[in-house]
Order: sequence, then structure tokens, then C-alpha cells
Amino acid sequence: ASRRAKMAADKERVFGAAPAGYTALAVKFGERQRSPHYLLVKEHQVREGAGTTHPPRRTLFVLNVPPYCGPESLSRLFSRCGHVQSVDNCEKPGPREKKGKLASKFFNRKTVTGFQVAYVVFRKPSGVQAAKALSQEGPLLISTESHPVKTGISKWIANYAASVVDQEELKAEVDTYMQDYDKKIAEEEAKAAEEEGVPDEEGWVKVTRKGRKPGLPRTEAANLRVLEKEKQKRARKELLNFYAWQHRETKREHIAQLRKKFEEDKQRIALMRAQRKFRPY
Repeated sequence: ASRRAKMAADKERVFGAAPAGYTALAVKFGERQRSPHYLLVKEHQVREGAGTTHPPRRTLFVLNVPPYCGPESLSRLFSRCGHVQSVDNCEKPGPREKKGKLASKFFNRKTVTGFQVAYVVFRKPSGVQAAKALSQEGPLLISTESHPVKTGISKWIANYAASVVDQEELKAEVDTYMQDYDKKIAEEEAKAAEEEGVPDEEGWVKVTRKGRKPGLPRTEAANLRVLEKEKQKRARKELLNFYAWQHRETKREHIAQLRKKFEEDKQRIALMRAQRKFRPY
């Protein structure tokens, strides 16, 4: 009784009072830790018809999850309440649609840091009620001798080892993705081929770039127009070349005139220097 009273006093000192609808569960990182940390839990409720991976009545919503408490630790903590089907740690609460395929192990991976929220899905609804009843027991240990949580240098080493990419596994994932992509493109092309030239309900026919058949018309008038355009293009090209040659010739003449004037100025200056006499008075 005194132990429960002490836990209640600690709970009131930390939270004042648990928010409405939530139950505070005391946890500790290890046996040496004196002050417990409190998780706020409640039954997760969703609107009817919302297709999410967190089914109602069987999902426990957990707030104030510390960074060192991962999905494996939460699964182990709540396994005493019943079979845990899945644990999903998120940065913030929000709806999450059902995943059509497995997420990539190498691409688009986002590491959640800081305090988190979690969704613990049990196989039976009784697991949620049993988890809320854990508030009457002592603090739950996150890191134990049989299931230690890595911290410090050992955690950094494990993170670095996990960051090293296995080439064979990466190649298998890329090959699978490309096969799915090629299959999707083939289905889209087959669907476009079936719909090509078929009018819709309003009588409109969808025209695509692939449906065009480029080529020159075979009429004599069209051939004459094409030949005329080619002739004009050649004449324009010759005219442009003439202007370029004329521009080069103009520049050469201008440079020759500048050199001629420079030589004349040199001769005039030399003549002026020769005729100059010293006149002291």
C-alpha cells in the first residue's frame, strides 16, 4: 500500500494529474534508475470506415515514449498483457493508411529522434485493458539483463554496422522494384492500346502522343511544298554565309587602315623631331 501511495505521489508530482482518458504507467530504464518515467496510454479510437493499420479496440495508444524505448522494448513490456501483433513508433500522432507493400530497407528511411508516440496492436481486445491495468503494478524495466538496450558507444557501433549496405540485398530490392515498375508500365500501355480510338460516353476520342503516326504526306502538292521549304532554307543559309564573309572583309579593311594611319603618324612625329631646334631666347 505504501509503495502504491508513493507511486501516486510521484505521478501527481510529475503530471499533476493524468489527462482525461489516459492512464499513467511507470517505467524505468534499468534497476539503478531511481525516478520512474511515465507513459500515458489509452485505447485508440478511430472513426468507423477509416481503413488504417491500427484497428479499434485492439490498439493501445502510447504517449511520452522516450527515445531509447523502441518497438522491440514496447513489445516486450506489453507482451505480459497478451500477444502483441505489431508496434508502430511515430514522431507524432496521425492517421496512417494501410501499406500496400513492404517499405524499403535502404531508401526513404526516416529516423525518429526525441520523444515519440506509439501504437501497440494486440491480437485480442483484452490486451488493451490488461495494459491499462499495469498502472497498479511497480515500474516496468525497459532494459534488463536478458534484453539489454544498447546505449552510448555500443549503440553507435550498432548503428554504424546497420548502415553498411549489403550489396546482394540491395540488388535484390532494386531488381524487385524494377520488375514491378516494368509490369506497371506494360499494364498502362496495354490499357492505353485498348482505349485508343474508342469514344467515351460523350463521344470524345482520346488522342495520345503514341497514337500519332508521323510521316510525310504522299500527295504531289505536299511534296512540292516540302521541296520549296528546303530550297528556301538553303538560300537563307547561303545568305547568312555571305554576310559573315562580308563582315570579316570589313574588319580586315578597317585594321589595314588603322595600321596605315599608325605608320603615317610615326613618320610625321619623326619629321617633327628632326626639325625641332633649341632656341634659348
